[in-house]
Amino acid sequence: MTAPRPADPPSEDLSRLAVLHGVATSYSPSPDRSVAASATAVTLTLAALGVDASTPGAVGAALAARERELGERLLPPTVVGWSGSPPAALAALPEGTRLRIDTEQGESRAEADALPSGVHRLTATTPDGRTATAHLIAAPPRLPTPAGRTHGLLVQLYSLLSRRSWGMGDLGDLAELAGWAGRSLGAGFVQVNPLHAAVPGAPTDPSPYRPSSRRFPDPVHLRVEDVPEAAYVEDPERLRALLERAAQLREAVLHKGALIDRDAVWELKREALELLGEVPLGPGRRAAYCDFLAEQGQALEDHATWCALAEVHGSDWHRWPTGLRDPRSPETTRARNGLMDRVDFWSRLAWLTDTQLTAAQRAGLEAGMPVGIVHDLAVGVHPGGADAWAQQEHFAAGMSVGAPPDAFNARGQDWGLPPWRPDRLAESGYAPFRELLRALFRYAGALRIDHVMGLFRLWWVPQGHPPTEGTYVRYDAEAMLAVLVLEASRAGALVIGEDLGTVEPGVREKLRERGVLGTSVLWFERDWDGDGRPLPPDGWRADCLATATTHDLPSTAARLTGEHVELRDSLGLLTRPLEEERAEAAADAGEWLSLLSRLGLLHGTGGGGDTSSEEAQIQAVHRFLLRTPARMVGVWLPDGVGDRRPQNLPGTWDQYPNWRLPIADAQGRPVTLEDLAASPRLHALMEVLREGGT
Repeated sequence: MTAPRPADPPSEDLSRLAVLHGVATSYSPSPDRSVAASATAVTLTLAALGVDASTPGAVGAALAARERELGERLLPPTVVGWSGSPPAALAALPEGTRLRIDTEQGESRAEADALPSGVHRLTATTPDGRTATAHLIAAPPRLPTPAGRTHGLLVQLYSLLSRRSWGMGDLGDLAELAGWAGRSLGAGFVQVNPLHAAVPGAPTDPSPYRPSSRRFPDPVHLRVEDVPEAAYVEDPERLRALLERAAQLREAVLHKGALIDRDAVWELKREALELLGEVPLGPGRRAAYCDFLAEQGQALEDHATWCALAEVHGSDWHRWPTGLRDPRSPETTRARNGLMDRVDFWSRLAWLTDTQLTAAQRAGLEAGMPVGIVHDLAVGVHPGGADAWAQQEHFAAGMSVGAPPDAFNARGQDWGLPPWRPDRLAESGYAPFRELLRALFRYAGALRIDHVMGLFRLWWVPQGHPPTEGTYVRYDAEAMLAVLVLEASRAGALVIGEDLGTVEPGVREKLRERGVLGTSVLWFERDWDGDGRPLPPDGWRADCLATATTHDLPSTAARLTGEHVELRDSLGLLTRPLEEERAEAAADAGEWLSLLSRLGLLHGTGGGGDTSSEEAQIQAVHRFLLRTPARMVGVWLPDGVGDRRPQNLPGTWDQYPNWRLPIADAQGRPVTLEDLAASPRLHALMEVLREGGT
């Protein structure tokens, strides 16, 4: 059941005004149904874009102004050109218009043909003397197709504890995993959760998908002992005491049933990093740090300033003294100068984390991985965090990103993440997006983009209103994709779009055209346009990462046994009688197992003939994935040891320990990285992939 149609649809003039600003006046929860956005939602969304539509008179004036602006405009703020074809926007210029293109390489040109890749400055002068300037993004036509198939591991890093972790997985563990998986398992990549900087302050939101900053990583992931200065602290006994307390945290998780406590881990690491910060850097290290400061520039200074101010005033900048809410105010400058030691501390942590992230990628490549580490880009940032403070002009005030009502959720969703303003992005030449991607590609062999449909449009929800009172806002997908392809090409990296769920028609085709891989999860791949049965391997798309499950879904073992239904029932999450849910889940798994059997993919384990064992069925699922043409095949690492528990159970908060569980075996016993490396079950599963599914 979907939400009722709003009673106050936009007027004709308001609808015309909305369309001219990329604001939708309706949406389709299903292909055969259209629902009008409310006039309230449209009006508030336009207000967030700086357009007054509060009265009929204001609507008329804004409409006339917008039509006049578009009619007189020679060029849009940002023009896109794909290599081999001139920018389409130039065709609309008056005949005889002269062009001047100042490239980022320092050249000046009079034509837009054969431009080097980059973000250039375009000036157009018409015969009657009118002049316009624009950013010109010149990008390769598409990302290269991956050479051959590769398989790899998917893991939530915090859940991967080793015998050296401080109570949660860290970048030392990631480097070890990459080195081992590349050399011993023939893996081509390791995909991790977003490692973005979290909003500080206990209790910290454990979700990695609501960060303070997407541009800078979280120092909680640092392996303290791997920082060179750790060998030279003035008080080694104090550091040793911290290591002992860290061991207690680790033991509590691994042997006493404790949950991963990010806040407790960070409390210890922060104290240790304060000790390391007192150690002077050697000349080479100092030079490397200075280079990092110069490369990151204003963005790092803003991020470190926010972190320093948050220590004094709390982690929501909206509640700071008025002058400090503006990152460019004199008050902020004075405060930064007064907190220079703390600004330097946070800057150094960003550098140390960047260094260990780079080391993890290097470990994977040196182990023979063609891709290395696949990092995850969250869809947005916390409204009170560092990015929202430093880039206020690019965010829509009073708005949140979410999802509209549909057949699965009649109330819609509000994710609490402020959206970027498409108009401000275009005016800046997409600078925030470019800088974000460039920062992540420093240490990523590939980038997974959560909710990649957000490059095209996002559901904006006005603050204080339910998600049903939102509407879609359109982004210039051509420009967003051009930036993505440009920066990924410069880094030699792949891009994977998370395109699960409801996807606007044409989006997957446009992504594929530009070389962006999709995401295909076994349980969702059915013939939805036909009989609804499981899609055979040859019906799958090639340009994707194929997996059996994800961090938001049940493990494969739980799916096959139906234990995910029992879990949801125990938490009161079922919307239908338990027996109905059980029957549907059993039928779903049964259809897949029947297909696996018909294809001859169910083999006995351990040399035996029993094909009914859970382990044999999980292996068969992955043989199936290898039968598809998918260019990348991912194994959810907990599946390798029979883990039952999902890392995240959507729809829960306190009822379930989301984002706080270590990898565990079929009996729920935590499994260390060292245990994984010695696990016969994991080795047997990965051997299936090494042998190509035979």
